[in-house]
Amino acid sequence: MPEHQKPVMRPYLAATQAFASGRNTPRQFLEDSLALLEQWEPRIGAFVCTNLPAARAAADRSTARWRDGKPLSAIDGMPAGIKDIIETVDMPTQMGSPLFDGWRSEKDAACVRALRDAGAVIVGKTVTTEFAASEPRGTRNPWNIAHTPGGSSSGSAASVAAGIVSGALGTQVISSTVRPASYCGTVGFKPTVNALNREGSHDYQSQSCTGILGASLQDTWQVAYEIVSRVGGDAGTPGMQGPREAPPAKKPRSLAMLETAGWDVATPGAKQSLSECVERLKAAGIDVRTRHNDKSVAALEAELPKVTELSHRCNGFEGQWFFRTMRDRGIDKLGPITRERTFKYDRLTLADYRADLKERARIRAVHAALAAACDACITLAAPGPAPEGLSSTGNPEFGVPSSLFGVPSLSLPLFEVDGLPLGLQVIGYFDRDADAFAIAAWLMQAR
Repeated sequence: MPEHQKPVMRPYLAATQAFASGRNTPRQFLEDSLALLEQWEPRIGAFVCTNLPAARAAADRSTARWRDGKPLSAIDGMPAGIKDIIETVDMPTQMGSPLFDGWRSEKDAACVRALRDAGAVIVGKTVTTEFAASEPRGTRNPWNIAHTPGGSSSGSAASVAAGIVSGALGTQVISSTVRPASYCGTVGFKPTVNALNREGSHDYQSQSCTGILGASLQDTWQVAYEIVSRVGGDAGTPGMQGPREAPPAKKPRSLAMLETAGWDVATPGAKQSLSECVERLKAAGIDVRTRHNDKSVAALEAELPKVTELSHRCNGFEGQWFFRTMRDRGIDKLGPITRERTFKYDRLTLADYRADLKERARIRAVHAALAAACDACITLAAPGPAPEGLSSTGNPEFGVPSSLFGVPSLSLPLFEVDGLPLGLQVIGYFDRDADAFAIAAWLMQAR
């Protein structure tokens, strides 16, 4: 493989058009994926482990179903990766930590079971940062292996970008889906909180979501739909709502452009990309509102500098019991970033947490009020392209607002800066994931 060969994603739904005629098959599609795995994996380290015999057997069963005109779903046969914070019955779930080397739950998480029931072909477990937090675990960016792929869904984003899989599960509690999607040039979807069943996922704070990294907007929606149609959302919630296929493109009337707390560290190239995008939107007749011309947007922007620390405080209290247990098991086996975090929020009290939840609810209401005037918000998905080096997963600031709001967000691979991808982020409203996809589809078409 040439040293600087650009990765090429492989959307799945478009390929299925050839399956019924026999011009292509899920097994052949998988073999092409495995050839890319052989080429790319030594360079990027996207996978913790694989189960290729089971993947080939699943692809053969899918091939027979497509031949007979009886696929289980639109993603029957799709090669998929599972972030190694999510349980799989046939492979260990090690959470990026030596404390869980070889650990097996002996069951599938709800979302994994749903994918298998839909006919998806599970290729392997993708690398996560330690406990889906901030400690990197060595995965490299396919666009430039000297650069981070982001995190915590590092391997999921890298494997989709390299074309090894067409869809991969990630998670997000801070910026762990939209940021790696941005850095690796994939579609990244963080749904409304509770929209996809998280049973069996060990990223389980109140802001956590099961995210999806996809090779296309259509593939990404379809993976989410097939999951929720089989296992629903989190217990006691209705789950993601929307059509059987990706919502058709819908031109927004008005959008709020957010700078967020990340604006001060955004690169000149990133700012220019967003500015040029805004000008194109205005030229297309869309009303783009900012903190400079709209009081409601300004009111929300005034809240955003505090959302990262507020999110960390909520997560910190919710994770106290877990990290105390990990320290007791072996603090010397924790990475330095994780070790520091286990102590930082250790003295938060229930009264502190209740106050933080009240503040989070207040900020969510400020964001929700924008719905009266703006169809969605747009911003960058990261401050710039993936930074060089593997010691950090990059700055999360642009991804935090949607996590704290609990609303859907999408990173769309629309920009390129210094030869590396950068995402435009679409932030929707609570339980209106389909609306966010429709706007995202229009933005992809109007690029």
